[in-house]
Amino acid sequence: MRNLVAAIFVFSSILCSNAWSASLVGRLGIGMSNHLVTDMSVLSMKLQRNRSSAFGGSFGLDSSSEGTFYAVGLKYYRYIYEEPQLNFYSALGANLFTYQDTESDGTANGYQVDGTFGSEFSFQGLESLGFSFEFGVSFNKYEGESRIQTLGVNFIQSAIHFYL
Repeated sequence: MRNLVAAIFVFSSILCSNAWSASLVGRLGIGMSNHLVTDMSVLSMKLQRNRSSAFGGSFGLDSSSEGTFYAVGLKYYRYIYEEPQLNFYSALGANLFTYQDTESDGTANGYQVDGTFGSEFSFQGLESLGFSFEFGVSFNKYEGESRIQTLGVNFIQSAIHFYL
């Protein structure tokens, strides 16, 4: 019971703290993302070149006895609105990936192109750690089907970056 009360206290203190983001111009962010339709976790990098735009990239690898699968992607961010510790942006991302094809028992190729809006925020005192979430539209080819889907990824799936 004591552990449950402690967990609720820690969780609520995190949610109730101020969530603002700092200026990240010229800083490189390294972290993770899980935004792919394949659910593969990828290493993610983001570099904010100036106050209005940033570039990102991602790479994921999954190697086992069944095969080697990868994902690689690029992303362009255009900042719309900035608050002291919160940035709103639009983004365009493109990813190429491989996956296990269940029909042929082999490896298949796919792609994903996303047009999104999102936000990146950090907690006061932890400006080097950025959490983001995104929503928008995804065009992808996965498991032999081409799809147009709405996209909504929370701040744990979208990206978490540590800025150097």
